[in-house]
Amino acid sequence: MPEVENFDVIVVGGGPGGSTAAAFLGMKGRKVLVLEKGIFPRDKTCGDAVSGKSVGILSELGLIERLQKAEHGQVTGLTFSSPNGKSITIPFRRGDKGIEKGYVCRRIVYDGLLFSHAKNTSKVLEGALVTSVVKEGGKIIGVKASLAGGAEKEFHAGIIIGADGASSLIAREVRGARIDPNHTCVAYRAYYSGVRGNDGTLEIHFVKSILPGYFWIFPADGGLMNVGLGMIMSDMKKTSISLHKAMLDIIENNPLFEERFAGAKQVSPIAAWSLPLGSIRRKVHADGILLVGDAAGLVDPFSGEGIGNAMLSGKLAATIADQALSAGDTTEKFLSHYEELLWKEIGGELSMSYNMQRLGKVEWLLNFVISKASSSDRAREAISGTFSNPEAKKGYTSPLFYLKLLFL
Repeated sequence: MPEVENFDVIVVGGGPGGSTAAAFLGMKGRKVLVLEKGIFPRDKTCGDAVSGKSVGILSELGLIERLQKAEHGQVTGLTFSSPNGKSITIPFRRGDKGIEKGYVCRRIVYDGLLFSHAKNTSKVLEGALVTSVVKEGGKIIGVKASLAGGAEKEFHAGIIIGADGASSLIAREVRGARIDPNHTCVAYRAYYSGVRGNDGTLEIHFVKSILPGYFWIFPADGGLMNVGLGMIMSDMKKTSISLHKAMLDIIENNPLFEERFAGAKQVSPIAAWSLPLGSIRRKVHADGILLVGDAAGLVDPFSGEGIGNAMLSGKLAATIADQALSAGDTTEKFLSHYEELLWKEIGGELSMSYNMQRLGKVEWLLNFVISKASSSDRAREAISGTFSNPEAKKGYTSPLFYLKLLFL
C-alpha cells in the first residue's frame, strides 16, 4: 500500500472559500493540503461581483494591490429597475466600511489570484478529484483522491474542510445530499461585448416576464458585460419557464434592453449553475469536518452573491480548526463553535436578505418602491441608506418603511 501523507488540515476545493481557509491556516503555521479537481487557470460560472466583505478579507491577506493590478471592472453603485420599467441608481457611499467602489472580477482571474496566494503556505494538488472519505471508528480521518496522472492516493488529517461547492462530497457526510428547491437558486450567465448604456453600476432588473426572478448586467473588464438571470428553483418549476430562452428573449425583445444589445456580441456560451442559498440554516460541521462557501450553503438570498460569505467562512473555519488542533479536540462538539461563530457573524444579514428576497416577489411593491424613489430625492436617499447599511435592511421588513415612503 502506498505511503499515506499526513497533514493538520486537508482543504477539499481551491475556490475562494478553500483558498482563504488555506491561506489563514498557513499564516498560523499549520501543515495544509489543498486538493483541487480543476487545473488553473479555470473558470467558474458566477456573477463575478466582489463584495465589500471580500475586499476586507483580501486586505487582511495583503491582496488588494494584486486585485487592482488584475483584470477587473470597477463599479460605483447599484441600479435597480422595476417590472413597470422605472429605475433608480444607488451610489456606494464613502465610508461604508471604507468602500467607495466595488469590483467585478471574472472567476478565472479572481480564483487564480487567491489560489496562487494559498500556494505560498500550503501544499496544493491540481487535477486531484476527491472520490471518497476515509473513516476509522466511524470518524473521518482523511480522503482518497484520483490524481492528475491517474494514480489514486490517500491523505490523512485531523480536520477536513469541505470547500467543494454546491454538490459537495464532504457535505454529504454532514447532512446527506438533499437539495431544497425552496432555498436553491438556478442561474444562467454569458459574457457579452458591445453592450451599451452601462455607467459603471451593478444592474439588477426585475423584469415582469421572469418574476420572481431577476436579470442582471455587471460590467467586467475589457468592455465585457456579465449578463444573466436567476430564479428560485421551486418558482422555476411552478412556472415551467426555460431560463435559457427567457434570457435570450429579454435581450432580444424587451424594450428596455433590445437597443442596448443591438450590435452586442455574445462571447461565451450561456452556462447554468445552482446556488445553495443561506435562507435556511444548514449544518456545517461534524466530527473532523467543517464546511465553507457553497458547500455550507451561504449564498446571499437576495443578491445571489456568494464570494464574500465563502471567504468569511473560510477565515472563520481556519480560526476554529487552529483552535481545535491546539486543543487536541476535533470532535463535533468542539467544532460546533464554528457554526455558532459563523451564524453570529452572518445569520442576521442572511435573514434580512431572505426577507428582501420575499418582498422582491411582490410586483406591486417593487413598482411602488422603485417608482417612488425615481421621482423623489428623499425617497431615493432613504433607500440608499438602507442598502448601504446592513442594519438598516431591517427596515424593509417593516410596514412603517413603506408608509414612510408614501410621504416622501
